[in-house]
Amino acid sequence: MVGITVLVAVALLVPLPAPVQLRDWAESVGPWFPLAFLMAHIFVTVVPVPRTAFTLAAGLLFGPVLGIAIAVIASTASAMIAMLLVRAAGWQLNRLVRHRSIDTVDERLRKRGWMAILSLRLIPVVPFSAINYAAGASAMRVLPYMLATLAGLLPGTAAVVILGDALAGHPSPLLYVVSLCTGALGVTGLVVEVRHYWQHHRRTQHSSAGDEAAQQAAAVS
Repeated sequence: MVGITVLVAVALLVPLPAPVQLRDWAESVGPWFPLAFLMAHIFVTVVPVPRTAFTLAAGLLFGPVLGIAIAVIASTASAMIAMLLVRAAGWQLNRLVRHRSIDTVDERLRKRGWMAILSLRLIPVVPFSAINYAAGASAMRVLPYMLATLAGLLPGTAAVVILGDALAGHPSPLLYVVSLCTGALGVTGLVVEVRHYWQHHRRTQHSSAGDEAAQQAAAVS
């Protein structure tokens, strides 16, 4: 959302070529340009740079089909690189945050982290880089993380690419429908996962309390 706001402000204040002119220029550059754009998208968004600018530009320059493919592949690759870099640096949640519940949360992410990642990816306002770094510092497994990221990024990324295509003179009412449905699904999934976690946490606490009581009774007898 912040990225879109900045782009709109720049478009209003700075003289820029017309969207149709940018599309024509991208088509005239040559077949290497989509690949160059893909690589730039991947490596620039590994750091905390809003990827919205690249996603919007993908729709503007390449249209909806190629634009969605480039944006989704680049975003997924960038998320994977960021996660692996965090792990290579040795960052871990139990070292970064000193709290007795961190080990439980970390174990939860290892077992069912894909649901949390999928839900968070579906919510447009959650920062892309923050999820990448947090997942890298957790015990989240790599393959579920990649698949959840790919699935979670697809709807919202498609909506922004369609917006970029609309700037080139191809408006689509599906943009608003996709955006609303994506956000609603993400929030719903996150709520379900949080409730599931707390139910599991309560059961674990009750089980531990029962074991302690049994041990104390055995010691007394």
